[in-house]
Amino acid sequence: MPARKQPIYQLKVALRGSRPPIWRRIQVPSTITLAQLHQVIQTSMGWYNCHLHEFEIQGQTYGQPMPEYDEFGIKDEGRIRLDKVISGEKFKFSYIYDMGDGWDHQILVEKILPPDPEVSYPLCVKGKRACPPEDCGGIWGYAEFLTTIQDPSQDDHDSMLEWVGGSFDPEAFDLEEINRQLKHEFAGG
Repeated sequence: MPARKQPIYQLKVALRGSRPPIWRRIQVPSTITLAQLHQVIQTSMGWYNCHLHEFEIQGQTYGQPMPEYDEFGIKDEGRIRLDKVISGEKFKFSYIYDMGDGWDHQILVEKILPPDPEVSYPLCVKGKRACPPEDCGGIWGYAEFLTTIQDPSQDDHDSMLEWVGGSFDPEAFDLEEINRQLKHEFAGG
């Protein structure tokens, strides 16, 4: 992203209700749009971007424009830059992904940093734990999923493992792979 002189926001994106916590620490140019931030969150968390989403910032909802839902007052996320809605460090807002499962994320502006000319942004600098599988039923469904795959005596043990491709490590987190994907997705952006 070509925002070399713009401040960098360090954001902590945490999945609400996850125990133990699932989170990512990302750095993005202050001039990023909410639509671009959505893409960064999808990639850094490990979601597949196959469901609706929205941001809630100081009582205003931002998302993808859908004329059939104009009466809900959702503003176009593609027209809103992060620096126009963030007031400074310690500012918090919400990002909800998949309205059915309700993956609710709290985003905290941890720091506002000067850009490093040697760094390609966006960047994930840290994180913990694997993203839950898509369509597992939200945070409660995820807890049940983990119980099921960790206990071979559970009725759905084999089918759940098959559903996620054979195995699932809830502690897995691959920082290098996330940053490789971010660099690929946002190269020249």
